[in-house]
Amino acid sequence: MHKDVIVIGAGISGIGAAYNLQKSCKSKSYCILEGRDNIGGTWDLFKYPGIRSDSDMHTLGFRFKPWINKKSIADGPSIMNYLNETVDEFNIRENILFNHKILSANWITDKSHWSLEIINNNEKLNMTCNFLFMCGGYYSYDNPYRPKFPNEESFKGITLHPQFWDESLDYTNKKIIVIGSGATAVTLVPALAQKANHVCMLQRSPSYVIAAPEEDAINKRLKKILPKRTAYFLTRWKNILLTSLFFKLSRRYPERTKTRLVNQVKEELGDNFDVDKHFTPSYKPWDQRMCLVPDGDLFNAMKAGKASVVTDHIESFTEKGINLKSGEQLEADIIITATGIELNVLNDVKVYIDGEDIEPHNRLAYKGMMLGGVPNLAFSFGYVNASWTLRADLTCEYVCRLLNRMDKEKVSICMPQEDPLAEADDDYIDFTSGYVQRALDRLPRQGKKSPWRNYQNYLLDIFYIRLFSLKDSTMRFYNSK
Repeated sequence: MHKDVIVIGAGISGIGAAYNLQKSCKSKSYCILEGRDNIGGTWDLFKYPGIRSDSDMHTLGFRFKPWINKKSIADGPSIMNYLNETVDEFNIRENILFNHKILSANWITDKSHWSLEIINNNEKLNMTCNFLFMCGGYYSYDNPYRPKFPNEESFKGITLHPQFWDESLDYTNKKIIVIGSGATAVTLVPALAQKANHVCMLQRSPSYVIAAPEEDAINKRLKKILPKRTAYFLTRWKNILLTSLFFKLSRRYPERTKTRLVNQVKEELGDNFDVDKHFTPSYKPWDQRMCLVPDGDLFNAMKAGKASVVTDHIESFTEKGINLKSGEQLEADIIITATGIELNVLNDVKVYIDGEDIEPHNRLAYKGMMLGGVPNLAFSFGYVNASWTLRADLTCEYVCRLLNRMDKEKVSICMPQEDPLAEADDDYIDFTSGYVQRALDRLPRQGKKSPWRNYQNYLLDIFYIRLFSLKDSTMRFYNSK
């Protein structure tokens, strides 16, 4: 089977890619290869209690499909309903091949196409395409980050990772330890606390935790006086601008921002709680992603005595729980290792050019979405300081612009040529989070200036990606013969 464009992944990025291809590249044949048996990506994979967005849905939602649910911070099932509505409304489902996992992609120069090796129900298949668009997310679905703790095997209770949640697990009246302090941990703790006897969030070091309203008050007012699409558009841009402003102020005035964030937690928890120890990170604001708690649910669980936070290091597991390096002992019936994700690169697909292995870390990232010297390939990688979909949406638009430009110039190939003077000495993502640091030796590199710079700035990217000319000193349009 041959398609003009093959999209990898039927999550938010892949669905956005399909919509844009149908809208802007009507003459192009395409299909989505989805390795699992359902759409949704992250939102179908994760089943743990309380699963929800950690960005507002007015920016995590699609630009072309208004989010009309009253909750701005939405639960996983609501997001899945939204994605299913989108797929069916725009007739995208008929172009998805489920249980088709791509293993490798080889660019064949003489034929100007990609040859793909795919596995479907244990049977290997081959497909070809002119353009390969990787929209399969940024982390491994099969191998989360899971450090080995001393003496784990001695624990007599249940241990599990949120990425492989057992939906049959009954945690009613159980003592639970959640290891971690990131978005997953702060989501799990208040959700589990509703039924558990007690939930303890055990962290090595604190994260920034921000309470935000579950429902956007301004959007609620706008929907009463304006059409839904207009209200969505205005709320979306209000959130884009506020997020951008907050990020810039955090980077420019880190100590002042840190003091403000910590003081907000003190206001939530009161003077009797040691906020300095448990909610005051050692790093600057936005050096790592911040944790959002809707309507302060984590703080409410703590004030009710249903949840607690312990900041310490693990000495070892025991039969009844965990021994800490401070000498404190924590008892548990269930231990949940919310220890994080493992980044992948190019959707864990082995990529070759004429049989020669392509190592992304040895390549420069062009506009944060292509690799220098690699033809007819783009990948979707969202923002770490804003909603993923904002960047994914721009990437989809850019890919469509490239495809249409190739048709206009009657060529079959587009490729960014690496600039030897691009100063390739910077990390692809300027973040200190563990999942980023663990993957630096696999991620592409970036230079000091456009188009080799990944700015993580939506307002700036609108100009670089949506408005600026496709033709620059780097992007080459040509035929192989």
